[in-house]
Amino acid sequence: MASNLVSMDWLLAHLHDPEVRVVDCRFVLGQPDAGVSAYQQGHLPGAVYFDLERDLSAPKAEHGGRHPLPDAMLLAAKLGAQGIGNGHHIVAYDDQGGAMASRFWWLLKYLGHERVSVLNGSYTAWKAAGHPVTAEAAPVSKTEFIAHSQTDFLVHMNEVRTKLGDPGTVLIDSREAVRYQGLQEPIDPVAGHIPGAVNHFWKDSLQEDGTWKTADEQRERFADIDPDKEVIVYCGSGVTATPNILALQEAGHRKVRLYLGSWSDWCSYPENPIATSKEEG
Repeated sequence: MASNLVSMDWLLAHLHDPEVRVVDCRFVLGQPDAGVSAYQQGHLPGAVYFDLERDLSAPKAEHGGRHPLPDAMLLAAKLGAQGIGNGHHIVAYDDQGGAMASRFWWLLKYLGHERVSVLNGSYTAWKAAGHPVTAEAAPVSKTEFIAHSQTDFLVHMNEVRTKLGDPGTVLIDSREAVRYQGLQEPIDPVAGHIPGAVNHFWKDSLQEDGTWKTADEQRERFADIDPDKEVIVYCGSGVTATPNILALQEAGHRKVRLYLGSWSDWCSYPENPIATSKEEG
């Protein structure tokens, strides 16, 4: 089993290891071509590109949130086509604080792949350190990736609804406080949060320099959460919840699941209850 995080020094030393595959996940919400454009201008040597909306999400529908779960067989085929097989150690990176790379990391875990890590540092930090980058397309030898979906990693809306108020389950909202409190909602049509959820903003997983906090620091972040309880994590659309899942795992939590549809799915059902800071007082 690979570490959830690898250092830039580790990746630099293993960049040409035949068992290592590097994936560029850069993406900017609201600018759908920014990530692939950045990749084309420069990326880590050997890296292939996976797009949040084209590769790591299914098309939007009435329900399911803004970034629904991609079809497992389709994603597996895309991985194989990019030279990624079940025997490889995959390292994902981005320039968005690890949010997009964590989405890739979680999806690979969901597909049953243990040897996947997030680079502890951004593309910008890698380049600033003087490490190699290239604009050349990575040579790819197609292979086969076989998915073994871990469906228990995932929670759907109906299960979340049945667990409201369950003392054995903790709901974590990963959005920034003003969205959790319902004071602002710049993206989704309804403001607020799932009743009973506690707020842990995903960016608090990071140090000021953009690297990840240590396991001890993550344990301190989540000191209010009993590690023996089931934890269900959500955000706006199932992307920025994933860095919190990685951080919870670093902190030693093992019963952690993702509500992938997240707030954008929850609020698409008019009958679902909604809380705000005022209501919870």
